[in-house]
Amino acid sequence: MSRRKRPTQAPASRCTVTVCRGCCCGTAKVPGVDHTAQLSTLKAELGPVAQVRAVNCLDACEQANVIVVQPSSAGRAAGGRPVWLGLVNDSDATADIATWVRAGGPGLADPPTILDLYAFGPSRRVRRAVED
Repeated sequence: MSRRKRPTQAPASRCTVTVCRGCCCGTAKVPGVDHTAQLSTLKAELGPVAQVRAVNCLDACEQANVIVVQPSSAGRAAGGRPVWLGLVNDSDATADIATWVRAGGPGLADPPTILDLYAFGPSRRVRRAVED
């Protein structure tokens, strides 16, 4: 039996924005991106409406930088599912994600059309590890 504390969960009424900061995402392997500013911007803009968390490698390195937007409980009840976004390597994409999450996120607000270019489907194994 493990004595480790389980990580606290975000209140169900808020979206969760998971930002990969592992072996490729958030490192010099993706040049020309201010990775610290990207994470700081998301935390500053979304802090009141969503939990923003940085995690180790999401195992989707070919899509670096990866951000996963998980719906709130209301968004899930409305049919929203987690949305995986890859190659989020510019400030405009980060701003579009923040705007969408502030509007309600998956299930409650349609994402800006431009985010369709960033959406991808990870393997089931990877998806299960993040979404459970």
